[in-house]
Amino acid sequence: MLNPTPTLKSTLKALLYLAPLLVLTAVFILWPLLNAFLICLYTKYNYYTGHVGALGWANFSYLWHDPVFHLAARNTLLLVLVAVPLSVALALAIALGINQIPRLAGFFQTVYFLPFVTSTVAIGLVWNWIFRLDGGLLNRLLNLLHIPAIDWLNDPHYSLAALIIVCIWQGLGFNIILFLAGLNHIDHRFARAAELDGASDWQRFTNVTWPLLMPITILVIVNTSITNFKVFDQVYVLFHGAAGPGDADLTLMVYLYQKFYVENQMAVAAACGVVFFLCVSALTLITVGYFHHRQRQLGGR
Repeated sequence: MLNPTPTLKSTLKALLYLAPLLVLTAVFILWPLLNAFLICLYTKYNYYTGHVGALGWANFSYLWHDPVFHLAARNTLLLVLVAVPLSVALALAIALGINQIPRLAGFFQTVYFLPFVTSTVAIGLVWNWIFRLDGGLLNRLLNLLHIPAIDWLNDPHYSLAALIIVCIWQGLGFNIILFLAGLNHIDHRFARAAELDGASDWQRFTNVTWPLLMPITILVIVNTSITNFKVFDQVYVLFHGAAGPGDADLTLMVYLYQKFYVENQMAVAAACGVVFFLCVSALTLITVGYFHHRQRQLGGR
């Protein structure tokens, strides 16, 4: 039986069990985060010797006036604004469909979840073949529809769209699993009561299913937003280490990588990481706040 009133002994015992995870979190998450906040203020900094010559906001000023950073931020924002709604909508639609065929649910869950656990390198190689100008699967399908072939990976007008397609496809399975978990925990009596009252399928979805899925929806949106904000592997593999044609697929994570590992501007990279952290935090707070507001409007707590 669970003890409703924690004691000092039970708290220490719980902390002892959590100690390995807490240590890993502190070493690999909290300390690098705090260190990044410190390094971003170093304006005359030698990373290899640890010498700090001055402190200030020069690194943020550099980002503010750097057109390449503006391009990376714009591409990342566009990626998130397009990929997140499409990914969430597709995942919800597919989960609703799978939920109607429980006998094949396990099979479809496995099929859709495979891309999430597949190596990004393997995924990049497959999508390179799909997007190829000559002989690529996608262009072959377009030719069947009498549409001219598109150079997805070398045309700056289409390369970001190709990256968005890959990001949506790779993260779709995990979102489907989350929505299925939410659907399976909804009490069917609510939908039956609405059906007896004469509600249509759409009315049952908008007034029963969707409000009850709101906590899962928050989780999916926040998780998908964070995942698409930190896109790096897909860009690196899909364009063979480049940021797409004419930096058309340059994202904040790719920009950070270039500043740190290629140009050795560690303080600028740390400042970029801080900006990235603040953007993701702000988006998360806005999303959670909006859905809590909607839940209160619908009569929830």
